[in-house]
Formats: sequence, C-alpha cells, structure tokens
Amino acid sequence: MERKRLSKKVVKNSHSTFILYGIVFWIPLGLVLYVFLFLFGGAEKIGRALLGIVVPDRFLFFGIGAILCLLIVYITGVILKQTSLGIVLSKIPFIGLFFGQGEIMTIGRLSHMQPCLFLYSPTCLSYGWILSEEKVKLSNQKALFPIINIYYPNVPTLITGQVFAARKDTVMKIANSSREVIDLLLYAFRSPAALEYIPWEDETQENFRERARYFGLKLDTGKNPTLDATDMGTSFP
Repeated sequence: MERKRLSKKVVKNSHSTFILYGIVFWIPLGLVLYVFLFLFGGAEKIGRALLGIVVPDRFLFFGIGAILCLLIVYITGVILKQTSLGIVLSKIPFIGLFFGQGEIMTIGRLSHMQPCLFLYSPTCLSYGWILSEEKVKLSNQKALFPIINIYYPNVPTLITGQVFAARKDTVMKIANSSREVIDLLLYAFRSPAALEYIPWEDETQENFRERARYFGLKLDTGKNPTLDATDMGTSFP
C-alpha cells in the first residue's frame, strides 16, 4: 500500500516537472515569436507604404516591405560603421554612445575567446574572458607584471558587461570551452565535470602550482586537484 502511494506521488511529481519544463521552453519561445511577428508586421507595413509611392500594388508581393526595411537598416549600419559619419555622430553628447566605433560583443565572439577565472576580490572568484594583454612600463623600463584586460559579462544577457584590468598573476586561464562557461553563467544550466586550470605560456610549473593555491586549489603531485576551502581567503603577496 505504501509503495503504491509513493509510486503515485512520484508520477504526480513527474507530471508537474514535465509541465514546468514545457512552460520554461514555450514562454521564451512564444515571446521571441511575438516580438518577431510584431516587428515583421510593422516593417512590412512601412516598407509597402514606401514602395507604394513608385510601385503599383499588383507588384507588391507579401514580404517585400519587410525586405526593404531590412535593406535600409543594413545600408545604414554599413554607412555608420565604414564612413566618418559614425565618428561624427559618436561625438554628440549622450546620443553619441549609440554610434561608437568599437566592436560589439556577441555570443559568437565569446565562443572564440579564452575563458578564465580572476580574483574579483581576495575571497571571490569570478568568470570572465581574456580580451588582451597590456605591457606596463615604469619610467621607460618594463615592469615586472603585465595587465590582462578581462571581459566581465552581465548575467543573463552576457553580451553586455564591463572591462576590468587585472594583474596577470590574478588571472587563471581555464581549459574548459566557452560554451561550458556560458552554461555555468546561465545559473548553472549545465555544469562541466570539473574546471581545468592551465598555466600561461611563459609560466613554470612551480609558479603555476603556487599561484593555483590562491584560486582554491590544493595540488598534489600525481593526483587530481581538489578544492581546499582554507586557501580561498589567501591574497597575493
């Protein structure tokens, strides 16, 4: 009798889980579809109105208005990006923020960048992506440490974020793919089996192992790294 009750309870929980998964799948998909149809309908209406000035209605097939609007948007983007007009507009206060000449962060670009962990604070690690490495000079002499430019994404958008400058020894490259890190940032939608730290190209194994301690790892020769909570609060000398 008790088994039957447990079985019915499990089945009931399974049904509610299936419904929840279905809702989670269809709500964002429905919103995307609604926004697409709304924009497509508006673009079609505006495009047909513009073409109707010079083209007879019998030649205006369905979708041509939206195609015209898409073409106008594309040409506008090319002009703003490839000509000096974008530079001129970028100098206008407030409005100029929308006409910057820099690169736009995309998921595709993130997927080809090097993911990393960096010390956001002495006791907090954060995920990011390495943008570039900057050399530092002191009175025309090369400094002992370079600076790493890190892209720190906002969650859940990921394509918006901040650029942080961190010392190279406070940045740990990870061998996991960008896809795995993106899934982690999306509230651990999928988690990798483990995070794999990798050294810098010019870093010795001794320095790498010493530096890894500050990222919560206790490394034993010939063994897999394990988490060591006692090292998490250690700051760099």
